[in-house]
Amino acid sequence: MAVLDYHGPCRGHLPEESQDAAIRDARKIKELRVSKTIAVIRGDGIGPEIMDATLKVLDALDCGLDYEFVEAGMVALEKHGELLPQATLDTIAKHGIALKGPLTTPIGKGFSSLNVALRRHFDLYANVRPALSFPGTKAHFENIDIITVRENTEGAYLQEGQTLSADGEVAQSLVRNTRHGASRIVRYAFELAVARGRKKITVVHKANIIKTASGLFLDVAREIAKDYPQITCNEMIVDNTCMQLVMNPWQFDVIVTTNLFGDIISDLCAGLVGGLGLAPGANIGTNAAIFEAVHGSAPDIAGKHIADPCALLLAAAQMLDHLGMVDKGTRIRNAIRETLAAHDRVTPDLGGAGTTETFAEALVERLHG
Repeated sequence: MAVLDYHGPCRGHLPEESQDAAIRDARKIKELRVSKTIAVIRGDGIGPEIMDATLKVLDALDCGLDYEFVEAGMVALEKHGELLPQATLDTIAKHGIALKGPLTTPIGKGFSSLNVALRRHFDLYANVRPALSFPGTKAHFENIDIITVRENTEGAYLQEGQTLSADGEVAQSLVRNTRHGASRIVRYAFELAVARGRKKITVVHKANIIKTASGLFLDVAREIAKDYPQITCNEMIVDNTCMQLVMNPWQFDVIVTTNLFGDIISDLCAGLVGGLGLAPGANIGTNAAIFEAVHGSAPDIAGKHIADPCALLLAAAQMLDHLGMVDKGTRIRNAIRETLAAHDRVTPDLGGAGTTETFAEALVERLHG
């Protein structure tokens, strides 16, 4: 059917009231005014080490930021008896911005993902994952620059509607996309493309099979695309997208998609540029935003001072972009690029003999140079 042609044009138009609401939601984020104090969650495992390195670099940039340290994850559980204390949530709400190290969610019944809990609590509907090539990595591709914009609060990741039959033979879960949810994430992706001077958006879906949930997302994307004639918009089925990313990743610029597909695709894109050690993530809502390294807490190397801080540093650069300090975010990326190219005091995962601290020192020297 032509309507599901993966490379066909996006077209159509949203109802006026839905369009207006989505525009207001996307643009309110741009106008969000936060204090210059940010909430900082050091995290578990290697989190404190990479956070210290990241804050050292931020301080060297003279960003004028103050930090209010709060706790979550295993540290919070041990000290306060809960994974996400109310005081932590209140502090993030007060400042509107948080920088977060990796958190460990205990294995066992009754514990759900802390990242998902934070996204839902603050309605952080946009997950923005850039994949950017750097020299001196183990990546098999060069000159990659792709942004994945993932819907972050609905889709296939709902706790509601998950059932298991009494005999344990049948498991069922609910996939729910809404017009509101699809509208605001697609609108966010187009607004981001315009702000960043991007030229193309690929809408990723599975509407040929999942005709309701994925079909709604695709229909909404076609409607919204009409409002951005300066942006080329094409459509691609998710399985073909994965193949195309491996065969010819340079055809992609900005990708917008649903929760599950975005989770998978963003990790695939991270693999194109060297892995999760170079993968930052931003979780953005109307009233709050949380910036994080997307990798885990790596307890096996915690305390050894060999953890690569790049992912959290790149997340901090995203945070600076969000705060309107784009030039400082760019300086962090450039310092990382120069340090990796020189192979100067880099950590073992990058082929060096440096430590988390020496890597940060090399970055600071370049920022001051």
